[in-house]
Amino acid sequence: MEKETLIAVAIGIGLAASSGFRVFVPMLVAAIAARTGILPLNESFQWLGSWTAVAVLGTATVVEIIAYYIPFVDNLLDTLSTPLAIGAGTLLLTSVLPVDNEFLKWITGFLVGGGTAATVQGATVLTRLASSKFTAGAGNAVVATGEHAAAFGTSILSLFTPLFIAVIVILAVVYIILRFGRRLFRRNRP
Repeated sequence: MEKETLIAVAIGIGLAASSGFRVFVPMLVAAIAARTGILPLNESFQWLGSWTAVAVLGTATVVEIIAYYIPFVDNLLDTLSTPLAIGAGTLLLTSVLPVDNEFLKWITGFLVGGGTAATVQGATVLTRLASSKFTAGAGNAVVATGEHAAAFGTSILSLFTPLFIAVIVILAVVYIILRFGRRLFRRNRP
């Protein structure tokens, strides 16, 4: 695998994982990075680096962040944002993947980017549900603040230390799958 491809995949995985924390934060970070020339996008994704995209994603990011501080709206948003996170993760990985075959690019984006986003989103949903259950929603603001920080942090770090972030994300995803997979397997045993 070429170094360029490896770095692009690592950046895409990091951004996709970030979309599991918040849908619009990594998209905004990617748009700003593309606009400033830090993030090279595939030709068909140049729109992501436009001023229009930056403005729209900036507005959506602010609304999303504020909404997560409203009790019970945060739980509703988790339901709505799960498919959106998968779509954002797919789009973010596909937008940077230097592959000529469009079908292969989108399948890889969906499986790797969307799968990573879904795994992280699933963990955040379970965290918020536990917080809602044990604190009657009072602890959700703390959880939301941590998720916002994680979304911004992993998005930015993905641009500057992509291989490091990708390895951490992959290890975390494997851990989550193994941990919760065992629990589900034990529950379904007779």
